[in-house]
Amino acid sequence: MPEAGSNTVASKIRNDKIPAIRARGLVKHYGNLQAVAGIDLDVSRGTIFAILGPNGAGKTTLMRLLATLTRPDAGAAAVMGYDLRAEPNKVRASIAMTGQFASLDEDLTGRENLVFLARLWGFGRQAARQRADELFAAFELTEARHRQVKDYSGGMRRRLDIAASLIVTPGVLFLDEPTTGLDPSARQRVWRMIRQLAQSGVTVLLTTQYLEEADQLAERIAVIDHGRKIAEGTSRELKAATGSGFLHVTVADPATLDRAAGVLEAQLAAPVQRNPEGARLSVMARTPEAANAALTALVSAGIALEDFAMGSPSLEEVFFALTGGVATQSEDAS
Repeated sequence: MPEAGSNTVASKIRNDKIPAIRARGLVKHYGNLQAVAGIDLDVSRGTIFAILGPNGAGKTTLMRLLATLTRPDAGAAAVMGYDLRAEPNKVRASIAMTGQFASLDEDLTGRENLVFLARLWGFGRQAARQRADELFAAFELTEARHRQVKDYSGGMRRRLDIAASLIVTPGVLFLDEPTTGLDPSARQRVWRMIRQLAQSGVTVLLTTQYLEEADQLAERIAVIDHGRKIAEGTSRELKAATGSGFLHVTVADPATLDRAAGVLEAQLAAPVQRNPEGARLSVMARTPEAANAALTALVSAGIALEDFAMGSPSLEEVFFALTGGVATQSEDAS
């Protein structure tokens, strides 16, 4: 994985006491829609920080604000110590961003793409070729470097897109849903590269629709909904904050699923999450006694159970409890 060298922005910014990202009261309106509504954020250097939220929550808007792609209507922020409003050019020189869709020329080879970008960064011809080859080796794409990008698989294109963001190693790398649409093997490769980048000193801020991704990668997670930050912490802290445990119930007859959900909601005064696969329900139960009472109510209602268990909440269940909805498969446009 490429490391920060003498020609990198990350190596020139030494004050580790200053957070990589600090935001206070960021606000962004689009007409009558308040896409970001007063968000505070602190991201330490060399860490992976994930932004989670339902569709339309404002995740992409927040990232675009921090990357200087759109101006905030109110609030303040600094990236790598540079003020977002007063020093936007210095912010841009300190960051890199990979969006949800690849920004590569499909008719060029992978190597031609990276050499072209390196030349735009001011590399000489030989240095540009050398940097491109270093990135191909780091991202395990050397054998494909002379193929046109249109012939790359989805996973290869995503790795190349991230590599293109690292011609000059940034202080902060913004990744907007970096593994959307990838198969599990390709996703694991990208996860490994993200971890290696953080270990090399790059700060990574990512949005993701995969709750497992945030659980696996992020040292801290912020959950936003309707433009507001509603929770922040480590994965363990967020799970602990939602309650002592979740009751998981599988009904014997799928036809009784709606009735079972109604009984559980009435007994536990909490929203019930339905697993899309199978007749399984999950609901927050603050005490074992409350869970037992809910099970008794199900039996009394004549609802047969195939299985039930009490356990710690998953990050997905935490997300559901905090936002009242499940993660969706596409991101907000705003």
